[in-house]
Amino acid sequence: MGLLIVGGTVTLGVMLVQRMNSAGTAAPPGPWALEGQPPGTRMLGVAAAEQGLALLVARPDGERVLLLDTRRRQVVGEILLQR
Repeated sequence: MGLLIVGGTVTLGVMLVQRMNSAGTAAPPGPWALEGQPPGTRMLGVAAAEQGLALLVARPDGERVLLLDTRRRQVVGEILLQR
């Protein structure tokens, strides 16, 4: 059971990375399109959160954690990481 959860999380992470790093094209509007992110945003990590996913992203203005609600399929929070 744990292996299925880990496999699903890794698969979702790979799909998000592929969409965010597509060469010169924006991700098509869909269930996991992260709209509103500036060009050059890269996904560094993904983790399961209480009611969704937490994505660690590197943007030109700094790193941050995006909180995704998997039921509503949208970004519901953002935590700016400062050094």
